[in-house]
Amino acid sequence: MSKIAELNARLWNELYPQGTRVRYWPLLGEGDGKASRTRSEAWVVCGSAVVMVDGYAGGIALTHIEVEND
Repeated sequence: MSKIAELNARLWNELYPQGTRVRYWPLLGEGDGKASRTRSEAWVVCGSAVVMVDGYAGGIALTHIEVEND
């Protein structure tokens, strides 16, 4: 397991609880992204830190997520 991905997931979970408003891109850089909320804690899969968001099945890499300011 990637130590950096594990650290990224742990830090994300400390900073952003479930329900955090985010914008995500299933394909990085494509379009304006989609507004959503997180529905899980972050975890590591295949060497990448991911989190689940409303409206999307499966995990989205944290590199494809931007936290929305309230």
